[in-house]
Amino acid sequence: MNILQGEIWEVDLNPTIGDEMSKKRVCLVVNSNSVGILKLRTIVPITGWQDKFKQVLWMTKIEPNKDNGLIKTSSADAFQVRSLSTNRFYKKLGCIEDNLLFQVHEAIAKTLNPIYKIINN
Repeated sequence: MNILQGEIWEVDLNPTIGDEMSKKRVCLVVNSNSVGILKLRTIVPITGWQDKFKQVLWMTKIEPNKDNGLIKTSSADAFQVRSLSTNRFYKKLGCIEDNLLFQVHEAIAKTLNPIYKIINN
């Protein structure tokens, strides 16, 4: 199965522990296609958008469109970033634009330290 950076997939996140997002979820693949030799992908779960997320550094708003396959305004939750086996991926929905992927990468960096910035070459 070919799973690429910037793609949105339905993924089975179970089993989970504690506050981890669980069940089958829509997720965004964030790792580089050229990094890693294991059958793993780094993902950020996607959840429904709430206005309170405007003030949250690690939430990136995603509007639905024909390319990404989403049906409602959503948010990529960078605080829940994790690597998963490709066996957990079961349906590709679409993909996001490069500038939005960059915003998600910035949000991931901010979960490590709010003053971090990344440079888009």
